[in-house]
Amino acid sequence: MLRRRIAFTIFLLCVIFTALSYSQVSSSQIDAVFGNLSANNAPGAAALVVYKDRIVFHRGYGVADLRTFRKIDQRTNFRLASFTKQFTAACVMLLVRDGKLHYDDHLIDFFPEFPAYGKSITIRNLLNHTSGLQDYGELLMKKYPDTPPDKVPQILDAGVLKLLEQQTSAKFPAGTKWEYSNSGYAVLAMIVEKASGKPFGQFLRERIFRPLKMKNTLAFEKGKNEVPHRAYGNSKMDDGWRETDQSPTSAVLGDGGIYSSLDDLAKWDRAIREHTLFSEAEMQPALTPVQPTDGPAKAEDGSTVDYGFGWFLDPYNSHKRMSHDGGTMGFRTTIQRFPDDKLTVVVLANRTDINPEELALKVADLYLSSKPR
Repeated sequence: MLRRRIAFTIFLLCVIFTALSYSQVSSSQIDAVFGNLSANNAPGAAALVVYKDRIVFHRGYGVADLRTFRKIDQRTNFRLASFTKQFTAACVMLLVRDGKLHYDDHLIDFFPEFPAYGKSITIRNLLNHTSGLQDYGELLMKKYPDTPPDKVPQILDAGVLKLLEQQTSAKFPAGTKWEYSNSGYAVLAMIVEKASGKPFGQFLRERIFRPLKMKNTLAFEKGKNEVPHRAYGNSKMDDGWRETDQSPTSAVLGDGGIYSSLDDLAKWDRAIREHTLFSEAEMQPALTPVQPTDGPAKAEDGSTVDYGFGWFLDPYNSHKRMSHDGGTMGFRTTIQRFPDDKLTVVVLANRTDINPEELALKVADLYLSSKPR
C-alpha cells in the first residue's frame, strides 16, 4: 500500500511539473508581441507555438481580405513564399528514397538540351544554393526592360528553365560558392516533374500533403485550383493599404508557390519531429550545412551561413535551430524550430511592413529564457 501511495504521489508531481512547464508562458505574453496587429480593418498575421509536442498557442490578428474584412484565424492560408523551399527539398528527398534520382545526379541528366554549364551542376548544388545559376527575376526584368513590373507577364517554373537555357554560363563554378538561388528551386520543381512523371503540385499533394492530412495546403496554380480560406497580400502606402497580392514571379511554384495555414503547418512540424516522412538518417542530408570549396558560405552582408536542403541551420543564442523565412509581394513568413528545446514558432503575415522572424524570436525568447536550468 505504501509503495502505491509513493508511486501515485510521484505520478501527481510529474503531472503538476508538466502542467507548470507548459504554463510558464501565458497567452497574454504572446499576445503582447503581436499587439499592434489586431486591428479589424487592416491586414495582420497568424502565430503558432508548438512546445513539448503540444500546440500551446495559435491565433490570428487582423484581416485576411480588405474587401470583406474576414478575420485571420488558424485556418487562414497564406502564401509561404520561400518557406516553400523545405517542401520542394522534401519532394527531392522522397524521389531519392524511391531510387528515381540521386543527390549527385547532374542537371544535364534530366535536361540534355541544357547548355554545357549544366554538366557540373548537381541536385545537391541546387538544394544547398551552390549551383551558381543566374537569378531568374533579374533575367525576367531584362527581358522586359521598358515594362512596368505590374505589366510583366507571370513566369512559371518551366519558363524559368527556359530562361536559364538561354544563358551561356553560371555566376560561378558549381560548388565553389554559396548564393541563395530561387532559380535553383524552380529547376528542382521541374526535376521532380521529370523524375516522377507527375506535375509538381500533384506530387506535393499525393506524397506530402495528403499523407500528413494537410487538407488545405496546396501549390496555387491560377485557373487549376483555388486557395481555401485565402489571405490576400497587402502593402502599406502613404494613403493607406493596397492589395499587392501577385507579382510577375508569383506563379513559380518550386521556390515559393505553396499556400498553407497554422493548422496544417502544425502537422508539418509534427511530421518532422516524429520522422513521419523521413527517418532520422534520411533527414540528415537536409540538416548538414554546405561547405563550398572556396571557403565558408557567406550571405550578402558577409555573415557566415549554415544551410542544408531548404533549411537555414544557424544557431540562435547557442540554441540549435532550423529555420526559413519567406518574403514576396504582400507576404512575409517564417518558421523557427528549436529541436533540442522542443519548440517551434511559425508566423505568417499578409503585410510587408513587419518582420516575422523578429516577432517569432521574441516569442521563442519567452520559452527559451524560462526553461528550467
